[in-house]
Order: sequence, then structure tokens, then C-alpha cells
Amino acid sequence: MAYGNSHGKDPGSRKPRPGAKRNGVGASSSTRGGKFSGKTSGGGKPKAGTSGSPRAARSHGAGASKRDRRAPHRPYRSGEAFPHERGEYRVNNYSGPHRPRRPRNAPVDHFDFYDHDGVRLQKLMAQAGVASRRVCEEMITEGRVTVNGEVVTELGVRVNPADVIVQVDGMTVQTNEKLIYMAFNKPAGVVSTMEDPDGRPCIKDFLRDSMNERVFHVGRLDVETEGLLLLTNDGELANRLTHPSYEVPKTYLVQVRGPVESGIGAELKKGIRLEDGVSRVDSFKLVDSAPGHVLIEVTIHSGKNRIVRRLFEAVGYPVEKLVRVQMGPIRIGSQKQGTVRNLSKVEIGHLLASVEM
Repeated sequence: MAYGNSHGKDPGSRKPRPGAKRNGVGASSSTRGGKFSGKTSGGGKPKAGTSGSPRAARSHGAGASKRDRRAPHRPYRSGEAFPHERGEYRVNNYSGPHRPRRPRNAPVDHFDFYDHDGVRLQKLMAQAGVASRRVCEEMITEGRVTVNGEVVTELGVRVNPADVIVQVDGMTVQTNEKLIYMAFNKPAGVVSTMEDPDGRPCIKDFLRDSMNERVFHVGRLDVETEGLLLLTNDGELANRLTHPSYEVPKTYLVQVRGPVESGIGAELKKGIRLEDGVSRVDSFKLVDSAPGHVLIEVTIHSGKNRIVRRLFEAVGYPVEKLVRVQMGPIRIGSQKQGTVRNLSKVEIGHLLASVEM
């Protein structure tokens, strides 16, 4: 097909026909040994910008094509982030969970406990150690969180930590930072009081001098009994832990002189009549034995004075050493004797749940 000026084409932009000259290169150019000599048939010098081929003779200035001007390809380097990992473009085929969004105008201040100057509920839960803030938001939108007994599913709720009771799946979250919960591993010879007029070692001797809040002990241990003693300034919790109706279990390690007859455990679980009524242990387990000594673990929910010692004395095995290792869900674990530690958020939650708080 012939191309003419009638098609609106620039003659200079057409591909040269075979045998035609272009920039001094063509059929009329002289060659030596089959190679381009760089001289025209007229004997003159080659024009500027030519290097022996039609492609190389193209200009690299303003008239260059886009293909000639684009940046060279840079190969991928090992360890380098891919474009989508650098956030350069969005992946549209994401099928994972999406964060629920609250409508802009959704009302969140209709709750009686709403406080404009308070803390966002999900932030308060995260600070209390429930979970990360994102997970706390999911718990709220799933309807698993209640504030003062009312289910909250909105994310914009603000509350005063000192005035609300927050629960997740029925378990109370401790949000009041003024409340203190501690575990004391009491040594033998220490009286279970904050002060002693006779000058004997007492609980206060093991507390920090910088501690400003007043705490009190939950229940008592006699002078020679060792182990776990809870300290708190939460009066409601202390009352419930010691009230007989909640039957909070307490576990002890009891050392007696052995050997022990096989029927003693069944007798203690059946019940022993004492001067203040019938008492019994909930569980009885032989832990260890050595020549002349036996170590037994018992669990009992009674809070009567010296109840464990009196039960073993009643069956003919006076207690040589007594250590409380657990009260409710709180264990003494590997805590050193004579030390005081703060309970973790998880421990506090389980402790409150054990007495329906």
C-alpha cells in the first residue's frame, strides 16, 4: 500500500523504503569488508548522532519516544519489600475479618453511666489487662461486655472507672485503681494483725513504708501457721471471702507424725464432732512420707478458728507444721516467705468471680 500526503501523514515520519537514504545511511553508502566505514559516498564525514545503525541515529532529545525516555528496569533485590508490602497499592481481594464501624451519628450517651469526661470503655478494658484495644472493641461489639449490668455494644461509650462495674463474659474487670489486692506469704511467728501492742512481728512490718493506702487482712492465720494471707482495701470482697455462705475453699499442707492409718482420710471427710459442732474436710490426699513424718494436703471451706489443727488432734495426729497454700483461686506458688506481691489482673478477676462480684 502506498502512503501519500493525502492521509495527513508527515513524510519524514514514514519508514524509509529499502534502498533509500536516511541520515547518510542507505544503499548508496559505501562499505568496506561488509562493515560500515563511517564515510558517505561523497567522501564526507558522517553526520552527528550516527553510530553505524538506523536505530542509533535516532535523536535522544525532546523528540525521543516514551520507550527511549523511560527509566531502566531495576531488578528485585533479596530482602526488599514488595510494592504491596510498602503500601504502594491496595489489595482488593482481602477476605479476612473487618473492624466493625460505628455510624457517625450513633447515640452513645443514653446510658445512665455515660461520663463525657470519662475514659473510653475499650481503653479502660485494655488498661485493666483484659486484652489489646482492638480485641476489646470486638468484645464490645459482640455483646460480651456489660457495664453496671447493662450490655454495651457501642464503641464510643465513656465511663468513670471509679463508678462502674465492668464485666466480660460474666467476669468482673477491676477498673478502680484505688483498690489494692495483695498476697502475703506469712512466716511462722508473725501475728495476723497490722500492729501488735506487745511488739511481736506483725503484717505491717512486711509492707512498704511508702504505701499510703490502708489495707487489712482477709481472715487470720494463727501465729505458728505459715502461708497465704490476702490483703486488700476492698471491704465487700473481704466480707464475701470470709462469709460462710460463699464457702470459699482453703487448701493446706499438713505435716504430722507418721505413719498414718489408712482410714483417717475417710474419717475426716465424713465429719468430726468438735466442741463447736461437726466439721469435715472437703478433700484429703497423701503427698509425701518420710521416716516418722507424713505430709498431707487437705482442702476445707470452714473458717472456724484453728479448725485444721483441731480436726487432726481429734483423730490422734497433732499437727507439727501447717502451711496454707491456696485460698479460693489464689495460690502461693513459688512466692518467697515473708514477701508481699500484688495480684495480677487475671487473679483479681478470678477472685472476684469466685464470690459472685
